[in-house]
Amino acid sequence: MAGYTPMMEQYLAVKAEARDALLFFRLGDFYEMFFEDAITASRELEITLTGRGAGQEERVPMCGVPYHAAEGYIARLIEKGYKVAVCEQVEDPKATKGVVKREIVRIVTPGTVMEAKSLGEAANNFIVGVAERDGRYGVAACDLTTGELYVTSFAASAEAVKNILNVYRPAEAVGDESAIGFVERESASGVMKSVLCTVRMQDDEPLLQAQFPDESWQAHEPIRRIAVARIIGYLSDTQKRSLAHVRSIKAYEPQQYMALDAFTRRNLELTETVRDRSRKGTLLWLLDRTRTAMGSRLLKRWIDQPLLDRGAVERRLDAVEALHSDWIRREELRSELQEVYDLERLVGRISYGTANARDLNALKASLQRVPAIRSLCRELGTGTLEQLRNSLDPCDDIASAIESAIADEPPVTVREGGLIRAGFDAKLDELREAGQNGKRWIAELERKEREATGIKSLKIGFNKVFGYYLEVTRSNLTALPEGRYERKQTLANAERFVTPELKEKEALILEAEDRMIDLEYETFIRLRDEIAAQIPRLQKLAEGLASLDSLQSFAEASAERRFIRPSWTDGEGYELQIDEGRHPVVEAVTDNGAFIANETSLRSDSSILLITGPNMAGKSTYMRQVAIISIMAQIGCFVPAKRAVLPFIDRIFTRIGAADDLVGGQSTFMVEMKDIQVMTEQATSRSLVIIDELGRGTSTDEGMAIAQAVIEYVHDHVGCKALVSTHFHELAHLESSLPRLRNGCMAVKESGDGVTFLRKLVPGAADSSYGIYCAQLAGLPDTIVSRAYSLLERSGSDESSLSVKETAASYSAPTSIADAAVQAVSTEPPVIEAATAAKEPESGSPIVQMSMFGELSARTEATKKPLPPVGEKLLNKLRKLDVMRMTPLQALEWLNDARNQLTESGD
Repeated sequence: MAGYTPMMEQYLAVKAEARDALLFFRLGDFYEMFFEDAITASRELEITLTGRGAGQEERVPMCGVPYHAAEGYIARLIEKGYKVAVCEQVEDPKATKGVVKREIVRIVTPGTVMEAKSLGEAANNFIVGVAERDGRYGVAACDLTTGELYVTSFAASAEAVKNILNVYRPAEAVGDESAIGFVERESASGVMKSVLCTVRMQDDEPLLQAQFPDESWQAHEPIRRIAVARIIGYLSDTQKRSLAHVRSIKAYEPQQYMALDAFTRRNLELTETVRDRSRKGTLLWLLDRTRTAMGSRLLKRWIDQPLLDRGAVERRLDAVEALHSDWIRREELRSELQEVYDLERLVGRISYGTANARDLNALKASLQRVPAIRSLCRELGTGTLEQLRNSLDPCDDIASAIESAIADEPPVTVREGGLIRAGFDAKLDELREAGQNGKRWIAELERKEREATGIKSLKIGFNKVFGYYLEVTRSNLTALPEGRYERKQTLANAERFVTPELKEKEALILEAEDRMIDLEYETFIRLRDEIAAQIPRLQKLAEGLASLDSLQSFAEASAERRFIRPSWTDGEGYELQIDEGRHPVVEAVTDNGAFIANETSLRSDSSILLITGPNMAGKSTYMRQVAIISIMAQIGCFVPAKRAVLPFIDRIFTRIGAADDLVGGQSTFMVEMKDIQVMTEQATSRSLVIIDELGRGTSTDEGMAIAQAVIEYVHDHVGCKALVSTHFHELAHLESSLPRLRNGCMAVKESGDGVTFLRKLVPGAADSSYGIYCAQLAGLPDTIVSRAYSLLERSGSDESSLSVKETAASYSAPTSIADAAVQAVSTEPPVIEAATAAKEPESGSPIVQMSMFGELSARTEATKKPLPPVGEKLLNKLRKLDVMRMTPLQALEWLNDARNQLTESGD
């Protein structure tokens, strides 16, 4: 550092401490950056790069931002993946000779951003600490803005780690080298986007004892203690201040909540949509009728972690029912909650020492709403709401202290005065009076000087550089008396002067103002520290208000969308019965027309539903709605159905839609197989499995074999509830060989004008996917559509199938999916051969639809007149019709539709 100026030497020393962080170095009213930091910041923030002499021949690169706007610039750098070290002056420049002492007061990282504007009110900003010992993982998650700290542990497993990361979606992770390396590998697949750091090993006990003096660590598994120590150690190193609002640890077991992997969350669109990852169009968007930011964050966590404790769910449902049935009080409650600010983050800023006077007034306004909220909870009169009411401490003493001390409209900054209400402090009132008297004296002096000189435009002004002055325009300078005025500053069109008496009064006024600002600041800091000592009370209040807000949000959405309270399966039956179930989000966004409700019945003797049917008929929506109704029930919300009797589901697996993993080098089919592999490992008899279009992505014969093998494995080995959709209509025969499997299909109505998708699930198997019809609706050229129909008719002429009896006779329970796939291939050769046996016809040869009925063939041969297209299509449907499974009414409806089609076609 030889040859640098003292200030630059100080900068370089501080920069050595900041290491890989960009250093915001405070110089006066600016944060300056130098050298490589300046070049990087100039590029990323699009600000001017300049230079500064630093005692060297060449000027060093420099750029800067105003101190009052620094948070916005810091947030932009954090979003781009940088860390920022903030260096402040820690001495008063007026009382210091030489270079002012400066220190890093805070290091801002993605997980330690405190500005709510850059985070979003409805989103938590978690940082996780991870540790690994003897095959066990500990994970602690902390939101520094609210003081929340959660900790759990589990056996080492990639899926378990992914599931935890999906719940918290942390911005940053810290921990031991082995644990953080594992998390980094998992996050590389897209589960988590974060900055990962390895923290040094340290003695846990003194750190944890200082941070959590009332915590009994004997009650916690050791690996959890290590995870908490890692995160607290990192926060202490980077924030360099007290973390007084992080005092409570909420420990839990993963088995307390329904497990939802990343694919399930994405496929069900619980908190973000698949297409653009937006909030609109998700279950969270539909249910979020909260009135506070903290309620919105809590509701999201509830959706992310459905409960497995029936008692806890019933308590939520009791509260929702009370709020649902009393519209007047619910509206009153919503009105009161609307005026409550984000207490969790207000408390965080108070503890952090960044809250200003307006924040304290927001806290006061929120506390003043609590008595009315408590009264409404008492009037609603349920056990859950009564418990919540008891947790709502009005904190009257805190509200009164703020009311008596803080002005109604204080400034944003706390160093400009105007914070403290008149009458609160006698000394402050004296100084304020002295300042006001001095300003009145200045106004009187201005009047006297105008009269004495006859210059009506003479005025007295003030600025921070020259203090008070008399300003006279150049045209009036000759009217000034000689020797009485001392020239202070020359402007283009005026001159500024001072007088001995003005200088004397200026000293008194400025001294009073300086003392007044200092005293106001000291009074404000003292009050803020007193409130910080009450943080546990305020955090408990915030937690209760957030829960109440989430419950009323459930009630509001349930009333608006006609949801009903679910009930639960008793005993070991594990029945799932939904009458007139609806997909809540699809129903909410459906334009023009009501949503078609459907029944779902999954019992011990029919736990698997194999769904066939055409594209666009609603299979995926139907399966999703069953899963979403189960999740809604287990978070304590009413559900979209006429009646719902549900079991407690421990985990939901979904494989819906086509998606490849280009980065991971995996095809759509491989991704699907990976999902199925996870399901086979982790599903239990109390799980719900949903697989859409099972077996696609490979050849027809192999896809069909794998689909049958998976279904058999779920039936024989897992024994869980499952909804499986497929276009392999040939798999319908499994109903006769698997006793707990039932066929279902999405109903379709055909007419001369086309096909109508009825969106209704009916028993039995479908006979067509109507894929060509969907291609026609999509606007494919008529040439392609006609050719596709021709190829389909030719394929149908060579079609053969294996009888159900033959298949059933050859079936035996497989021991693995691979065995089942081999067995499926070996027991259905005619089907697979038929799919591959057709050859391209010779050019110009007609395509003939062969008939299976001799009488019809004889008629056709005799008349040389083929059946019309509609007649042939109806005959094919008739051959495949399962008459024994149809009710008389369904048979009559089919016959009537067939007659109408023939009539409309003119055949």
